[in-house]
Amino acid sequence: MANFKSYLFLFAAAAMTACSEDNTFVPEYTLTVEADTTINVNIDGSKTFQTIEGFGSSDAWNMDYVGRYWDNTSKEGIARLLFSSELDANGKPQGIGLSMWRVNLGGGTAEQGDESGINDKPERRAECFLNADGTYNWNKAPGQRYFMEKAKEYGVDNFVLFSNTAPVYYTKNGKGYSDSGAYSNLKDDCYDDFADFLASVAKHFADQGYGISYISPVNEPQYNWNSGQEGSGWQNSEVSRLVKELDSSLSGKGLADTRILVGEAGAWNYLYETAGDVGPERSNVISDFFDPSSENYIGNLSHVPAEICAHSYWLDTSWSQMQSTRGLAASAAQQYGLKLHQTEWSMMSENYEGISSYDAASYMDLALVMSQVMYNDLTVAGVSSWSYWTTCDRERWSQKSRFYLIRLQPQGGDYGALTEGGTYTASKNLWVLGNYSLFVRPGYKRVSVTLPVPESRMFASAYISPDNDRLVVVYTNMSDKSIKVNNTISVNGRTAETPTQYVTSETLNLQRSSSYEVSVIPSRSVATLVYDLK
Repeated sequence: MANFKSYLFLFAAAAMTACSEDNTFVPEYTLTVEADTTINVNIDGSKTFQTIEGFGSSDAWNMDYVGRYWDNTSKEGIARLLFSSELDANGKPQGIGLSMWRVNLGGGTAEQGDESGINDKPERRAECFLNADGTYNWNKAPGQRYFMEKAKEYGVDNFVLFSNTAPVYYTKNGKGYSDSGAYSNLKDDCYDDFADFLASVAKHFADQGYGISYISPVNEPQYNWNSGQEGSGWQNSEVSRLVKELDSSLSGKGLADTRILVGEAGAWNYLYETAGDVGPERSNVISDFFDPSSENYIGNLSHVPAEICAHSYWLDTSWSQMQSTRGLAASAAQQYGLKLHQTEWSMMSENYEGISSYDAASYMDLALVMSQVMYNDLTVAGVSSWSYWTTCDRERWSQKSRFYLIRLQPQGGDYGALTEGGTYTASKNLWVLGNYSLFVRPGYKRVSVTLPVPESRMFASAYISPDNDRLVVVYTNMSDKSIKVNNTISVNGRTAETPTQYVTSETLNLQRSSSYEVSVIPSRSVATLVYDLK
């Protein structure tokens, strides 16, 4: 102990001497981190792919409750986590910088209360801006409007209005769910009314300064939605009819910048094949809508861009399944010159490859699955945008973080009412999404990355800014070993500065790495490397 004190005294004296001479102490060695293995990675900026429109999430189903009933500190904290792109003084991200926000246009089941028939999960009822007498009440859905406003304040200018059901005044059964099976619950004489409703809401929010980029009028038309939440089945022909009415309504209201986003297919395969589980009239959507010889052709409408969207549910349980289905979707889209979007995903499936059970899985295990899905959607399907489904939720029935980015814990516990207020916690899902959304901004182009290892264990995607002055590379290391990456970067003759690295792992939440840790990808982690190009 005496010797230790002596060394401590000498060290302190040396430090004071250095300070008095205004010199900076420089160690005689360089701090390093030893990795289990090293690989060489080639990034070629001359090979470009899709342009990214954004990363997003939706306000279904709980955001209205949070915005209505929770205290301002909690609401602002949640908004900051979702939309802020700022870093604190230590380089810690304040949020994940979402650049898209999907807004549910309710059908009026909340006003019906228990008469809506949606009783076991009342948060899945939603208010409608339209009244029964045809007037509008723009004070409805205050919680949803709160988060729309916060998103706009933080710089989001890409809002997607989506609908699960027509207003209940226009449905055949007067409900938000359907009794019509595979056919639309919309009254035959109300197609123009429903279209006018969608366009009127878009016009209202556009006039309020919101960038209403898209209206998505029909959600997962392959499912019948006969209970549990707002929804309806639709035939392709019925969707086509509605889209034509909506195109006319948007033109009539002068909404030249608002486009109609079609598809919202419940799984990727409904876009490109005749699916036996739903039949030919609700599948093979790409060719049915965009082949000029089809009776349901809508590709010539002024508000219908060459774009279509699907959800990444169900076909996500193995690497080979993700590769094959996304590849087929991309091929079908390319045949008609379409851009693809992925507009909903959360962890619906069972028996995921590499996870023996949900009980045994860690929160990081589940977030790594999401990164696998994102990678395949972005690089194989080539999607232009990627969105999560339910942004906030309670953790019930041992579901862990399968259905949220931010965990809500009401005052009464996980099974308590959202009207009670409560606390919130950022999940690993949030931070892994942030490894993409915070750094890959709208307008970035995906570029080529080549790795000498099996994709399913270590994979990466890279993106370059519109001015070619910033390169972002997102790595996912699924293995139990750390991996050092030696990147060879070729971007139009530019040179790359030493990158800044942000890591999400079991112990880190989008944490900025120390300089000596950069380019080492920890085991079972997602790491983003940001290069300034000169």
